[in-house]
Amino acid sequence: MATIAFVGLGRMGLGMASRLQSAGHKLRLYNRTRSRADGLARAGALVFDSPREAGQGADAVIAMVADDAASRAIWLGSDGILAADMAAAALMVECSTLSHDWVLQLSACCRARGLRYLDAPVTGLPEAAAAGELTLLVGAVPADLDAAREMLASLSNRILTFGAVGAGTAYKLIINMMGAVQIAAAAEGLAIAERAGLDLTTVVAAIETSQAASPQVVRNTRRMASDDHAANVVFSGALRLKDVEYAVRFARSLGVASPLGLAAEAIYRRLCAMGYGEVNESKVIDACRAEPAG
Repeated sequence: MATIAFVGLGRMGLGMASRLQSAGHKLRLYNRTRSRADGLARAGALVFDSPREAGQGADAVIAMVADDAASRAIWLGSDGILAADMAAAALMVECSTLSHDWVLQLSACCRARGLRYLDAPVTGLPEAAAAGELTLLVGAVPADLDAAREMLASLSNRILTFGAVGAGTAYKLIINMMGAVQIAAAAEGLAIAERAGLDLTTVVAAIETSQAASPQVVRNTRRMASDDHAANVVFSGALRLKDVEYAVRFARSLGVASPLGLAAEAIYRRLCAMGYGEVNESKVIDACRAEPAG
């Protein structure tokens, strides 16, 4: 079994780290809020005060943080992961959803240290993370992925390989932008239905068996109809805005206009400006309700 430094114990990371521990790997943990690691520590994991300390002697590092700023903070600097003395050719696995340009920069920093880097963002809800049923979206050198497969099998029941480093993130940004458009469009439809006097519970039941249905649309329209946005936050409006911002930036770098991505970005930006960035993204229906007519 490997010695793994795991950095980032949020809603997804905690379940992922638990799976690795259950598989018998030795965990070295860092999380900004140290108490998040208490349960894993009671089961034998070691908890450290910096990413560098967590990375000392590790065979692999897995990171699961919110955004580029958090990723830079844990990887770079005197207390960052890359300042640690790790095993030769250790595997660096970044599972966070990050911008494409930062992933390429980070990969270059790791290679300069003689480390192997896998870009491996995930799809799946926190329940899937805890059950080891995530899908990993990987961009990597094939030999590096092969070296990581046994470890990654603890986290996932499906690994999709898209090509070189950065390809996994490219796909993740595309699919998350599509999700942002779908959910925002569903919220707009329900806001119209509500204004037209339709019963939202009936509308959502009809949507669930319609051609417009998708798992994200079904999950979020149910919460919109029941006005259930604050409890059990699955994916916040702020995270959705971050992802669509990164996706639009990536599209622009490729010369793609992405007008629907821009529209989704605008509505999620409005949601966050209303003060609802930390509740479930289904709250975007209130941003649609607030939109002035014509």
